[in-house]
Amino acid sequence: MMRSLVSALFLALLLAAGSLQAQQVMPAGDPAKGRLVFGPCRTCHYPEAAMGHNNGPNLHRIFGKVVGEQPSFEYYSEEFKNARFVWTPELMFVWLENPMAMFPGTSMMSLGVPDAQQRADLIAYLKQASVREP
Repeated sequence: MMRSLVSALFLALLLAAGSLQAQQVMPAGDPAKGRLVFGPCRTCHYPEAAMGHNNGPNLHRIFGKVVGEQPSFEYYSEEFKNARFVWTPELMFVWLENPMAMFPGTSMMSLGVPDAQQRADLIAYLKQASVREP
């Protein structure tokens, strides 16, 4: 229990620091380019509401949602279930750089998107895809 509390506190500090850093360095994104960057992500995730969940949770309107709490998605790791933060574009920017560093126990099989511009493009695509109606 104490280890989980310490991990959660460390994660909160890491995310807060990352969010501040991301706000300063996240470039403007291009949704058309981000659609291409999202291609490999589609193996497990969909940004369209009508598609529902796949191996990973649906990413439609992901920004503003609490991590690890999407209804009817039951495959979150314990780390995600206990994370209790809300996805913002800035946090997503930090997360996508190296998902396994932030949540080593996750079942997400991604090496991340190390290029800052590609991450910004991907985030711009998720924003755009989330406002379209199915």
